[in-house]
This record gives sequence, C-alpha cells and structure tokens, in this order.
Amino acid sequence: MRRSSSRPRDRIASGDLEVIAIKRAYDPPSRGDGRRILVDRLWPRGVSRGAARIDEWAKELAPSDALRRWFGKDPAKWPEFRRRYRRELATHAERLAELAREAARARVTFVYGKRDTVRNNAAVLKAVLDAWRRRGGRPGVRRRAPANRPVRRRA
Repeated sequence: MRRSSSRPRDRIASGDLEVIAIKRAYDPPSRGDGRRILVDRLWPRGVSRGAARIDEWAKELAPSDALRRWFGKDPAKWPEFRRRYRRELATHAERLAELAREAARARVTFVYGKRDTVRNNAAVLKAVLDAWRRRGGRPGVRRRAPANRPVRRRA
C-alpha cells in the first residue's frame, strides 16, 4: 500500500490539476508562482507594481463593476455571486481557453486583492478552469436551461 505524499497540493506534475493557484496580492510573490495574473478590475490598494510582480492584468476576466458592488463582501450573497460571475465568464470563452492551455504548459497564479481567501473571484475563476480541464477542454461554465423547458432534477 502506497502512502500519500507529504508534498503540498499545489505541486506541478504531469496531469496534476493544481497548476492553477490563487494568491492574495498582499502576499509576497514566490518563485513557484509561475505566471502571475491579476484578476481584479481595480489595482490592490497600497501594493506597488514592482512589489506585486504581476505579469498580466486581466481586467476583462474580473467581475463587472456592478456585480462587484452588488456582492459587497456579503458572505450570504456568495452562492448568487458565483452563479452571476460564471455567467459573465461565459462571455469570455476564448480567453478562458487560452488560460487553460497556458496552465497546461506551466504554472499560473491568479492574484486577487480581497481579504477573504475563500469567497473571491479568483477562486471562482480557478474552479471554472479546473472543471474545463477535467472535461478535456470543454467549457466549465454552466449554461442555464431555456426558460420554456423545465429543469429535470433527480430525486
């Protein structure tokens, strides 16, 4: 029987889905971050561009200003925020495909500014891309059922 490794889950290995990481902009960059992509619409307060070492600022993948303001750090709105943000991400399928291909080749770290390390847009974006990669490159953004067709649910 093989024992589980004590290595961190974010190691890079062939076939490992953990080549996409998320990290706060206020945490110091590390060599293992790979390509650092800021996924917020606003630059994090008090962080200089040099200290952040951001390789790309993907404003187009950040939640819309209206969605960001609506969410307002309210944990009770988190499930609805995720649903709405996934719907916004669905309009950027080509860009998501680019990121998925990039993450298949090398480490990518999504950098975000929120204090909450669990309920943030980078976590949703990572989940979408991980689902995309698990499906073999098909979009990981769920589509809503047409309004005229009922959604079937299993009992």
